[in-house]
Amino acid sequence: MEILTTTDWTEYELIDTGNREKLERFGKYILIRPEPQAVWQKSMPESEWERLSHARYVRVKGKKTAGDEYERGSWVRKPKMPEQWNIGYHYQQMNLTFRLGLTAFGHIGVFPEQSINWNYIYDWVTKNAKGKTRAAEVPPKVLNLFAYTGGASLAAKAAGADVVHVDSVKPVITWAKEMMDASGLDNIRWVVEDAMNFVRREVKRGNIYDGIILDPPAYGRGPDGEKWILEDSIDEIIAISKQLLNPAHGFLVLSLYSMGFSALIPENLVKTRFGDIPGMQSGEFFFQDKGNRRLPLGTFLRFIK
Repeated sequence: MEILTTTDWTEYELIDTGNREKLERFGKYILIRPEPQAVWQKSMPESEWERLSHARYVRVKGKKTAGDEYERGSWVRKPKMPEQWNIGYHYQQMNLTFRLGLTAFGHIGVFPEQSINWNYIYDWVTKNAKGKTRAAEVPPKVLNLFAYTGGASLAAKAAGADVVHVDSVKPVITWAKEMMDASGLDNIRWVVEDAMNFVRREVKRGNIYDGIILDPPAYGRGPDGEKWILEDSIDEIIAISKQLLNPAHGFLVLSLYSMGFSALIPENLVKTRFGDIPGMQSGEFFFQDKGNRRLPLGTFLRFIK
């Protein structure tokens, strides 16, 4: 079991955490967002948070209905805070540009802790994109499920993969396309569909992928009202992933952000379906704030065959 973080960001930093909030810098703008796991006290006084920040996300009070993934809220912005802006991420020869925005759910278009998986994906595809383990003219084929705005899709494409990006929300796919264009990339295949329905059909079609990326939400809805509940469906999608993953070589990256989910859960799920794979990594993501507190940011499991 590992605890992983990254120091590759120059345009993101976690400044402070506490009182169920986090103070973060994205490029030149500093945001305050809810963070339910930051149950300790802030290192810096509230007045300093207010002085430094350009916008604060405030959740709308009220009862959260069962099956809702997110609670809505609104942003309180200072005059110089735009609704949209860009930041960059660089690793080796990979140069990505993210178009960020202030959404009603508090997300802004990127999950910085995922960059450590982007590097992992980029390294594998770069190594395998030039025929070292497959025909030189056939790029590795990578499937990104629950792909959101597609940081992992961009990393795989930047390394030379043939990428299929699946998300059930059409405006999010549009957002991901803008990030692809801003990053100087092209030819990602975009699929607006329920992830479970898509992978079931892919099995019937006999399609095989060299890499599979899964970052499922705790709850979600497909474009036709399909319901996703993590505890009910995660085992099935791992089982289907085994059928879709190239048996000779490839990678799988699984990320989970659901409070109460131990890092042992994805480990047990994957070992049950795939067996023991040498070099399998599992554990937690974190970022450390300037008060030296490590904020947990979800669990991960990944392996290379």
